[in-house]
Amino acid sequence: MTDHFAGFPSPFLLDAPPPAKGKRIQQLLWGDFVRRLDEELGDWIKVRGRNAEGWIQRDSLHENRLLEVNFVDIGQGDGAFIVTPDDDYLLIDAGESDNMFRFLSWRFNLRNRPNATVPIRAAIITHSDEDHYGGFAPLFSSSKFRFGTVYHNGIVERAGDDGLGPIVDGYLTDLIDDDQTLRDRLADDCFVGGRKYPKLLRTAAESGRVDTFQALDATDRYLPGYDENSPLQIEICAPVREPNGLRSFGPIGKTKNGHSVVVRLRYGDVRILLGGDLNAQAERYLLEHYTSLDPDTANADTQAQLIASAGAVFGADVAKSCHHGSADFTDLFLRVIGAVATVISSGDNESHAHPRPDTLGAIGKNGRGTRPLIFSTELSRSSRELTPKPSNMDGKLLLKSVALQEADSTGERSRLRGDIAALKERTVAVYGMINLRTDGEKVLLAYKLEKPGPGGREFDVHLLVQGDDGLLHYAGGPSDLD
Repeated sequence: MTDHFAGFPSPFLLDAPPPAKGKRIQQLLWGDFVRRLDEELGDWIKVRGRNAEGWIQRDSLHENRLLEVNFVDIGQGDGAFIVTPDDDYLLIDAGESDNMFRFLSWRFNLRNRPNATVPIRAAIITHSDEDHYGGFAPLFSSSKFRFGTVYHNGIVERAGDDGLGPIVDGYLTDLIDDDQTLRDRLADDCFVGGRKYPKLLRTAAESGRVDTFQALDATDRYLPGYDENSPLQIEICAPVREPNGLRSFGPIGKTKNGHSVVVRLRYGDVRILLGGDLNAQAERYLLEHYTSLDPDTANADTQAQLIASAGAVFGADVAKSCHHGSADFTDLFLRVIGAVATVISSGDNESHAHPRPDTLGAIGKNGRGTRPLIFSTELSRSSRELTPKPSNMDGKLLLKSVALQEADSTGERSRLRGDIAALKERTVAVYGMINLRTDGEKVLLAYKLEKPGPGGREFDVHLLVQGDDGLLHYAGGPSDLD
């Protein structure tokens, strides 16, 4: 039977079709997979979607898969799970802990499918900060996942005082590009030492679950398999490799962040930029590299020329904010991106105060249109100031945890641990994640509400549609378009 997906923008399942006065029982998001059941009544079809069975109008279904980008709430760090229109799976970073693992376990129902394997066609580790790579550890160690290519930026930290390798005339020179060279270096205990990042890569290499490793830089231009001949193009915007290597930005942290892998997804007329942990120094460097103009110029005409030129590389409709909303950015780079919607991935148990208040203001000021959107994984999983009683999910976790402490048999304790793990998976999957769906012409961005809103709406939904200028602009939510 042909696959079907929920139509634009966000239809509801009803418990009964007309002429009965059906009650809304489940809100779907554009692009959600739905399975047709055997019952039909006129223009209404019974389906199953988002774990609910109900009735939906025939014209609220379509047969084409969308591009889906899930900005997963992985706490402090970055983690995006991408489903392509051809149903390939891609990962760009995975956070620091096991939230990405728990999300994917829930997404693919792995707890109840003991023999299932999720094929990740490509994974990108943007750079070697633990809040970007640490979450790959449980994925590389699990038999539930198989990776085609794991991409990185060529900088592999190693034991010793020169953690990024030798720096010659201001350039990192010992970059590791190909699969065999990386595997040979990882097999050397003197190279790995006690460093977490090479230990992670060695675990992946020894697991047999990663086909190849490959470094990326802007001279590649496209991620393999997603070039100018593909409906979905994935452009490699950074790091920029010079003949001498990668330029040092001084301190190790600045250099690692500044050479994050930066990619831009192009699908139809829609552009999505994922900027890793770029910092102000790296942004100036990239702008000058791509335009040959001085990013610090005060000349208005030169700035306008630079913005137009660099916009061809970094301009986007939706952007993942660099470095979790850090204050280490340039307003000029935000103007170059010119996003109508920005997603910030950050955690609520960190000392950096991300996202910074000046960053939020600058994103809004330099975004496209009169109402540029800012989404936050941290804010979409907010809690009330006073909680006289726990939420439904928190209450279940509390009761299970108490029962675990009182359990007097190994079997009961094992069952309760499984129940708690499943509830945690559900929490990660439901709250905090920013869902993006697009057909290449328009965009839906949504996150789960903690309490159903008017009309039974379970998601806060926002739509981007093309204006008369051919660019995407904010068009409100579904109720605004009714």
